[in-house]
Formats: sequence, C-alpha cells, structure tokens
Amino acid sequence: MLGPIGYIKVDPTTYLIHYAGGAVRREGRGLAFAYWKPSASLVAVPTNSVDVPFVFDELTADFQPVVLQGQLTYRVADPRKLAEQLNFTLDADGRSYKSEDPEKLGDRLVTVTQVLARSELQKLPLTQALVAAEPLMHAITAALQASAAFESLGVEVIAFALLAVRATPELARAIEAPAREGLQRRADEAIAERRNAAVEQERTIKENELRTEASVQAKRQALATDKQEADINLEKQREALVLARAENARQEAESQAYALEKQLEPLRTLDLAKLEVLAGGQDPRRAIAMAFRDLALNASQIGTLSITPDLLNALMEK
Repeated sequence: MLGPIGYIKVDPTTYLIHYAGGAVRREGRGLAFAYWKPSASLVAVPTNSVDVPFVFDELTADFQPVVLQGQLTYRVADPRKLAEQLNFTLDADGRSYKSEDPEKLGDRLVTVTQVLARSELQKLPLTQALVAAEPLMHAITAALQASAAFESLGVEVIAFALLAVRATPELARAIEAPAREGLQRRADEAIAERRNAAVEQERTIKENELRTEASVQAKRQALATDKQEADINLEKQREALVLARAENARQEAESQAYALEKQLEPLRTLDLAKLEVLAGGQDPRRAIAMAFRDLALNASQIGTLSITPDLLNALMEK
C-alpha cells in the first residue's frame, strides 16, 4: 500500500505487536490490519519451533578434549517477554528486521546450552564421558529446562539431542590402541582356542580310530580263535566218527565172521568128497569131473578101465 498507510498480514506462527504512540494498540498471532506508518512500530516474533545444531569443544574432568555434537530445539513461549529483551522490530517495509537480534537468538541459546553442557561434562573423566552420551543428554536437558536465561527470554526447550561425544583424532587413537590390542589379543586367543580344539578333536578322532581298530583286531582274533576251536572240534568229531565207523566195521566183521563160523560148523565133520558133492549141486559135469578125479586117485587099485568117446559123450549129454 502506497503512502503513509501500510498493511501487514502475518502467518499464524508469528506473534505481531502493534505499537503506536508508545502504547500497544493490538497484538496476537496471525493478525492482518492497516496501520499509520509515521506513528506505528511493528514487532514480529516467530513462535514456531526452531532446530539449532551445535558442535562444542570442551574438556572433561581429567582435562581431556572432547567434541559434543547435537541439536537444540526451542520455541518462543512468551513473545512479549522476548520482545522486551531483544529487538524484533520490523523495518518500514514490514518484512525485514531493523536489527540482527532475531538472527542472534539461536546463537545466544546455543551459548547458554554450551555453558550448561560444560558444567555437566566436567563432572566426568574422559573414559566415562565417551560412553555417557545418554546420561549427559538427560542431565543437560534438565538444566536447560530449569535455566533462568531461557526463562528470562520467554523461550522454552522442546528437545535436546546429544548425538555424539567424541575425543580428538589423536586422543581417540591413543584410547583405541589398548582396545585394539585387547581385541587382537582376544582374537589371537580365540584362534589359539580353535586350533587347540581342532587338535584335541583330531586327537580324539585318532584315539577313536585306534580303539575301533583295536576292537576290530580283537574281534578278528576272537573269530579266528573261535574258528580254530571249531575246526579242532570238527576234526575231533571227524576222528571220533572215523573211530566209531571203524569200530562198527570191526564189530560187523566179527559178527559176520561169527555167523559164518556158525554156519560152517556142521560142515567140519564132513569129508572133502562130500563137501565137494554138496558144493557141486546138481551139475553133472562137475560130478563126472569129481568121479574121474577119484579114479585118478585110485588108479593103482584099478586094473583096466576103458572110457570110450561114446561113453564120454553119453555122460556129458546126461
């Protein structure tokens, strides 16, 4: 708007105060109005939450340097109180500020935060501070919420995050060296234990193999002994069987001889001629042969004996 009359409109997160003649004419969030430029003074205080990252270089209780990295989140809870402490007056264009105070608010709050963080950090030695990010964060948050500096500015802490507590690179290497050596030593011990376990396992396997082999050999010897004893027993059985068969054959032969002897006993009283006749049976040729033998035996007692071919043929035919 041209001329001495201006118009301003702010968003809902901006608290606007309209001064005229040294008195507050209107104030509130998200206002929109026309005003008389020559006598008006406009103060705009943002009330939205603001994130301010930070990195602090501090000393621990044992005077060791560390770096604190994190983020502070705040918002203006009492715009009137902040406007009394810092200059948030808008320029004539109604858009920019007349001073740098609004831009320095975050730096001022970070400075207060650093002082409180230093107070908490100096309670801890280096080794504890490096692993106490969460306890430090809670302690610093409580200190910020109770800070008179924040309360006097009308600012409240929404959140405080401590992302890291780090030692300097040189100090970190010095601290890490024993840890690395310890890890390396434990790694070497683990390797040695694995090797010893492997050796022990191999020894156990060898012992099991030897015991198994000894058991197999013992079983083989036992089987061989059993087989030998079985062979000996079999041979004894065979020998006993042969002896039994021989005894049976002898007894059978004796029985047969005795039976034959009994059968021939009646014939012992007969003379040879009768036996021969009996042996010859009904065979005429045998009888004729025996007759001629008797004639031959008694030839000295026979005078003259004529045997013609006709007689022989007649005898043989009969």
